Amino acid sequence: MKTTELFDLRHSLAADFLAGFVYPWEALSGIQDLILELGAKLGEAYTEISPQVWVHNTAKIAPTAYLGAPCIIGENTEVRHGAFIRGSALVGNSCVVGNSVELKNVILFDGVQVPHYNYVGDSILGYKAHMGAGSVTSNVKSDKSPVVIKNGSELLPTGRKKVGAMLGDHVEVGCNSVLNPGTVIGRGSQIYPLSCVRGVIAENSIVKTGGIIVKKEQR
Repeated sequence: MKTTELFDLRHSLAADFLAGFVYPWEALSGIQDLILELGAKLGEAYTEISPQVWVHNTAKIAPTAYLGAPCIIGENTEVRHGAFIRGSALVGNSCVVGNSVELKNVILFDGVQVPHYNYVGDSILGYKAHMGAGSVTSNVKSDKSPVVIKNGSELLPTGRKKVGAMLGDHVEVGCNSVLNPGTVIGRGSQIYPLSCVRGVIAENSIVKTGGIIVKKEQR
């Protein structure tokens, strides 16, 4: 569940920033400042279309999408009709942010797809991670207490009221799944549709209906 175990940092503008943290959720409080720092250095390939909103010149932004400050939209990324980027969103290259998707305080690595009716808040999604239609990150506990990362019997307090999900590279989340506060999913894992996921899921796992977890077969 460490940052270097979840992500190939070569696939994000946030590489140097994230490399400074043992655990990825430790980076959540600094995303806004990171975007402001990066935005000032992006160069001519990006256009500041409104104050503190930088969009790569090859990105496609639907006229009905809302881009709140600060945010960065990467090369060849598509932000579709009705997308709502509330701010503090670093969206990488070749991503899809789709219809009725809401982003807030997030880092999306290159190739991430959140294409249909997704909420992603206080979360980091690794290279080519994909969230199926209607799947969401829940970032606040029902009792509003600070989020604790649960890895078996190990408990890691985050000290934060809001922590969504950390998805490793190539994670696939099935349609209409809920990732509870503080969920960490290892690289290459697959979540079945309609799943309710919590805690740490090891890399190359499959979370099946009813919460059954098995290892992927090696091919």
